[in-house]
Amino acid sequence: MQPITSILVPTDFSLHAIKALDYAKDWAKQWSATIHLIHVIEPVIFPIDWGYTPVDLSDVEKEYGNAAEIELRKTVESLHNEGYSVIPQIIHGSRSSDEIIQYAKEHRISIICIATNGRGGMEHFLLGSTTERVVRKAPCPVLVIRPNATS
Repeated sequence: MQPITSILVPTDFSLHAIKALDYAKDWAKQWSATIHLIHVIEPVIFPIDWGYTPVDLSDVEKEYGNAAEIELRKTVESLHNEGYSVIPQIIHGSRSSDEIIQYAKEHRISIICIATNGRGGMEHFLLGSTTERVVRKAPCPVLVIRPNATS
């Protein structure tokens, strides 16, 4: 088994993502690994074909980015206070799964620790699963944390 030197934790700041981060913290402590904490901001798309006047969503995206930056900064500060080595990153990109996979490749990540929200049925079919796409295409092992997991 290769030593774990870097753990990628994608976060949307949900309770599920916090649980995945808790698992990553345990592994980082055991292996003295660096946690790469990333948040992906996908572009806001508003269909103009509905006959409505086009809406300027640049402010919405900017506000969302500012809120994400504040939340990420608080999380990183807490991790640093606990003694963890953390590399935070906000990525403005396309599909979250593609950005996570690309980041893992570029930074030679040892393992990805990602949450799944437990969607099923029609909701899963309509919205897809970022976690599922990451599992299928990741360049490294992926640890999937289910909503009911206990650490």
